[in-house]
Amino acid sequence: MTREISSGREQEHHVALHARSLVKQYKNTDSLALDDFNLQIKKGEFFGLLGANGAGKTTVVSICSSLFPPDSGSITILGKELSQQNEVKRIVGLVPQDIALYDNLTASENLSFFGKLCGLGGNMLRERVTFCLEFARLTEQATRLVSTFSGGMKRRLNLAAGLLHCPEFLFLDEPTVGIDAQSRHLIHEQLLKLNRSGTTILYTTHYMEEAYELCSRIGIIDSGRIVELGTPDELLTKYNSTNLEDLFLHLTGKQLRDT
Repeated sequence: MTREISSGREQEHHVALHARSLVKQYKNTDSLALDDFNLQIKKGEFFGLLGANGAGKTTVVSICSSLFPPDSGSITILGKELSQQNEVKRIVGLVPQDIALYDNLTASENLSFFGKLCGLGGNMLRERVTFCLEFARLTEQATRLVSTFSGGMKRRLNLAAGLLHCPEFLFLDEPTVGIDAQSRHLIHEQLLKLNRSGTTILYTTHYMEEAYELCSRIGIIDSGRIVELGTPDELLTKYNSTNLEDLFLHLTGKQLRDT
């Protein structure tokens, strides 16, 4: 019995995120956004959450990053319960799908503003702003207004803002939507480096190619539930599929998901 308890604690020690039986229903809707959603992500994983529009990806990210609570269920992130708001915000970073930047501020001013919201100041703030500008390859554009940036530049700065406080767990909600191939390549390259340095990542996407390229493990979500889970190669072998897009359509159907 002691050995079993010790083994369970050791296993839990290696879990970065544990979501249990999450349920969420938005007002004035008949269907559940999350329906008994369960997920475990290990420390150091680059985990991909794949789903069609309306499948529940953004709801998972929003709840697990403590933007709002589930109707029921529980979440533990790196040993912290979601109710421990201050502790969770200290260790979690969020890069939302919508660009969360101020067009009338420069790149550097945006990062300084968000850094101060994270509790940074003085030399530490300046160092992190410098690092994040370089991370996003925007050092030479630091004093330009964001309103003059291309879509790819805004996406890269949006990513940089989520890294200011050195989060141990990073949530990325479709961070490469609608950008040029060069910016997408840079973001992929930088995220892989970040993951190799020890940051655990949950990455939502509906781009199958980037999921295969980036993710050590993927979960496919449909109607608010995980319908399949494993490494990309494991799932391709299991369903005798040649690519993730065919597998995804097989599991979720081909009907349009217009919202």
